[in-house]
Amino acid sequence: MSEQTRERGPEPAAGDGRRVVVVGAGMAGVQTAVALREQGYTGALTLIGAEPHQPYDRPPLSKAVLLGTAEGSAFDVDFEALGITLRLGCEALGVRPGAHLLDTSEGPVPYDALVLATGAEPVRLPGTDGVPGVHLLRTLDDAERLRPVLARRHGIVVVGAGWIGAEFATAAREAGCAVTVVEAADRPLADALPAEVAAPMTSWYADAGAALRTHARVERVEPADRGEPLRVVLDDGTRLPADAVVVGIGARPSTAWLAGSGIALGAHGEVLADDRLRTSVPDVHAVGDCASFPSARYGERLLVHHWDNALQGPRTVAADIVGAPAGEAPAAYDPVPYFWSEQFGRFVQYAGHHTDADPVLWRGDPGGPAWTACWLREGRLVALLAVGRPRDLAQGRRLIQAGTVLDPVLLADPARPLKAATA
Repeated sequence: MSEQTRERGPEPAAGDGRRVVVVGAGMAGVQTAVALREQGYTGALTLIGAEPHQPYDRPPLSKAVLLGTAEGSAFDVDFEALGITLRLGCEALGVRPGAHLLDTSEGPVPYDALVLATGAEPVRLPGTDGVPGVHLLRTLDDAERLRPVLARRHGIVVVGAGWIGAEFATAAREAGCAVTVVEAADRPLADALPAEVAAPMTSWYADAGAALRTHARVERVEPADRGEPLRVVLDDGTRLPADAVVVGIGARPSTAWLAGSGIALGAHGEVLADDRLRTSVPDVHAVGDCASFPSARYGERLLVHHWDNALQGPRTVAADIVGAPAGEAPAAYDPVPYFWSEQFGRFVQYAGHHTDADPVLWRGDPGGPAWTACWLREGRLVALLAVGRPRDLAQGRRLIQAGTVLDPVLLADPARPLKAATA
């Protein structure tokens, strides 16, 4: 065993003779292990994580851990008491379904049921690997490397004005850093929101003292040299000096290690799971950021890279492994997606799923401090983005779940509770 691998907890007696192995020690993996015990699974249970750290939650990394107001975000789970064996600092390398073996950096691990919960990994800016001062923000180690950068109030260039870019820029401004955000698209959150909804967010950067440059594609990053800072070179020739560069240009499912396994992957590299989060290979499930699932509600396959999906999916996986009680049909996994973000003093929440074809209806003034954008389809709410209106979000999420038909005129009145806008 390598020095990086740590194990905790004895292997319990295999109550039903099975061995369940969960790959990935983030939210989805930890919650799957916990849900298995809660739902009565008594057999051997192993949780494998590539990082050497005690399993931890990721959302605090972009705020509390980064700013030094928290030392970490370890899950409050007593793995030993639950009989969950932790194998940390252990990297998954491949799956041999025919032999029911998971290949790892510490050797093969046999399984009777395997759960893939390896999450997503950040997209890297080409040509920046190994360049000192260029950072990602995905892991605890990433946050700890960035913490002194913020503490020294360095000048920072953030590449990407998506969710993670905005959250990091928010923390950096709170720390007193000079911040420039460069975005290749014409607006923030271009991949997530239509122009009319993202437009009000553009002014948030300036209000917080951060410079936002759109239509700005990074050509390369020039390393610091002879006392000169890093320079971010844009495609128009502009050179932006920086003490540090933080890259937040998206994430992709962490599934390259599954090559040759026979487990079907989708166009984005995600594991294609069914409505019970089973993969194309028997005895293998997939949950969280690494997997997509078919949604009957939305009539399409969804790939959801957000915390709530990693929290909800494990219960479905556990139920399928343990088995439904006699006479009960297993429930399909079809949640209303949900996530939140804290940006420049605003609490932003989104629920549901929309397409470019779904019209937007406003509740409140998008130029003000609190407003909600609603997407309708055939008179039913399919998604909403609430800024500073948590009650709209809570009520809207329930309306999406129920498929309630709404009156657009009543819905547009911000003084009326959203739940009172039924047709």
